[in-house]
Amino acid sequence: MTTVILAEKPSQAKAYVDSFASATKHPGYYTVNDPILAPNTIVTYGFGHLVELVTPDKYDEKYKRWSLNNLPIFPETYKYTVPKDKQAQFKIVKGLLKQARTIIVATDADREGENIAWSIMKHAQVNFHNTNIQRLWINSLETDAIRAGFTTLKPGSDFYPKYLEAQTREISDWLVGMNASPLYTLLLRQYGIDGTFSIGRVQTPTLELVHERQEEIENFNPERYLQVEAKITTKTKQTFIAKLDPEQKFFGDDKLQTFLDSKQLSIGKQYGEVIDVTTTPKTIPSPRLFSLSSLQSQANRLFKASASATLAAVQNLYEAKLLTYPRTDSNFITQQEFKYLGEHLVQYKEFLQTNILTPNMQPQSRYVNDHKVQEHHAIIVTRITPTQKKFASLGRLEQQLYMLVLRTTVAMFAELYAFDETTITFKIAQAQFKSVGKIETNVGWRKLFGDDKKDKKGEVQLPKLPLGAYVDADVVKLEKFTEPPALLTEGTLITAMKTAGRRLDDAQEQAILKEAEGIGTEATRANIIDKLKNKKYLTVDKNNLTVSPSGKILCQAVASQPLLVSPEMTAKWEVALQQISQQTRTPENFLNQIKHFVEQIIANTPERLAKDTILQQQITVYKKENGTQQVKTIGQCPRCQAGTIIDKGKFYGCSNYSKDGGCSFTLPKRWSGKTLPLAALQALMQGKETQLITGFKSKTGKTFNAKLAINNEQMKFIFPNNLK
Repeated sequence: MTTVILAEKPSQAKAYVDSFASATKHPGYYTVNDPILAPNTIVTYGFGHLVELVTPDKYDEKYKRWSLNNLPIFPETYKYTVPKDKQAQFKIVKGLLKQARTIIVATDADREGENIAWSIMKHAQVNFHNTNIQRLWINSLETDAIRAGFTTLKPGSDFYPKYLEAQTREISDWLVGMNASPLYTLLLRQYGIDGTFSIGRVQTPTLELVHERQEEIENFNPERYLQVEAKITTKTKQTFIAKLDPEQKFFGDDKLQTFLDSKQLSIGKQYGEVIDVTTTPKTIPSPRLFSLSSLQSQANRLFKASASATLAAVQNLYEAKLLTYPRTDSNFITQQEFKYLGEHLVQYKEFLQTNILTPNMQPQSRYVNDHKVQEHHAIIVTRITPTQKKFASLGRLEQQLYMLVLRTTVAMFAELYAFDETTITFKIAQAQFKSVGKIETNVGWRKLFGDDKKDKKGEVQLPKLPLGAYVDADVVKLEKFTEPPALLTEGTLITAMKTAGRRLDDAQEQAILKEAEGIGTEATRANIIDKLKNKKYLTVDKNNLTVSPSGKILCQAVASQPLLVSPEMTAKWEVALQQISQQTRTPENFLNQIKHFVEQIIANTPERLAKDTILQQQITVYKKENGTQQVKTIGQCPRCQAGTIIDKGKFYGCSNYSKDGGCSFTLPKRWSGKTLPLAALQALMQGKETQLITGFKSKTGKTFNAKLAINNEQMKFIFPNNLK
């Protein structure tokens, strides 16, 4: 019998085998030997998810064609399958797992890693009663970390609840997506909007975040306001600006004039007196260490990199053993990581080619807190620094991210950035104005990052002025306008997703989302944004995100179902999912709630869409802007139940008629020499007989009257002697 180490993907497996004394490669696995391993140990791997939930049509052929009559879709048991391109590897993995006495789960050390491993083992029909399951739990793919992890394996059963949580999340997403997506797609088709609309537990509220911001900008009305400031000139002809203290906005000339009169102040040149001078030493600590979200946000700001590009690059750096585990939501490290970073500080500084002072060799709570590190610590550099050749072989973004993380890591040990802040307060007439200046006293950690023009913008060095000194003051009136918020970028959207709990009214839900780090997870947010871009709901222009016309239609359509667009649903799901991993709630209990939620959506959405006047207006505009003519709709297709019967020019046909593999149901405009009344066709689509129609002509040219009916999708005459 053997021991099988199950890695998540080939690169991870390769990192493991490179850490052992010897290894032999075989198709789909390695045999390895090392004193820390049991005899007959094998390393195999998946390609991420080797096993996935099947689509509805695998439960019943009728689901191949979307139909409102087939909703809801609630399988009794959930089936899994192996995609065709992964079946060969799964066959290898299955054979190895079934003969194993011990299986070491060595997928990524997170909830999704548990899902991947247990899904593979269950689909491979592993006999868990006769198999010892253990868990490798590490934060780095460095050799030392890997070897230490394999000598301190944990019981696999300790992590099984995480798998149940992840599996329940996966099934819940399936239930919502496989029911809500066809529901909204089919209902919108009834209003002449073609296309497939995708609904998701996280992607839909994420789209709404962008939509809300865009609507706020589009509906923004600039408002004029006035401010006053004074241009100060000293006796030595030094000039600088002093602002009203406290600073105020005056919405209207009359309001400004009232203020000026109350302070006996006039616009123009006059004198001012120095009434207060204070100088305060201040310091700024170095930036916090990176979680994945904060790194994605910063990379987007600095390098205009997308969230998915940043994740891919940092994942490559992790697999190159240069950075620690990337899918982390923590900004903290433990005492253990701080110790090795301090031990390797000299080599880090040599790589950066810096002689910056690094006296902070004791852990600081801003960065080091064992209690705030749960599954994974912050993203930091490993003990390994790349050679110049290896660094040059990295991609451009990988180089930028490595240097950013390295500088941020080293900055933790550097001196604080220090400056003296001087505030001079002037009395002009009966009003107070003040100027704030700054003199840098120690560049500290900022030396690592160079001059940031954005950070230094607006910095002023003030002259030394004694109390009671008089200056010339030119008071000016400034006319300004309120400005809308900026469009979201991928970086600010990531932050908005992470802090989405601030939008909730309920304190408990805010707390849940704060603990759960908003909507989505560190591992999934980039993928969610990519899905929205791929589905053409989001567009990117000069790094700014906007919602497409079809995305706006979708947002308005789901607006009547608040739980589909609000972080509230994620908050409620997160607390329930956490209870599953804490074993205080069963998956069955939660999934029953999701089914009830889906049933409610299916039941009340048609009426809500029909009554949504804003949606109807948007649909009209959308058709006009996209060159879509108003199509006569005479009813739902009796064959596929998915499309609608619309005017196709020479005939009426299903809205899916022209699509590959679509519905071929048609109705003629003329029948037996008679143009059919629209009311008659609408009656037929409702399963009714028509009123008596006059003027039909037989093949011999004889005129006759008859009713029409649909029988087995065929139009038939009903003659007067058969009338009911």
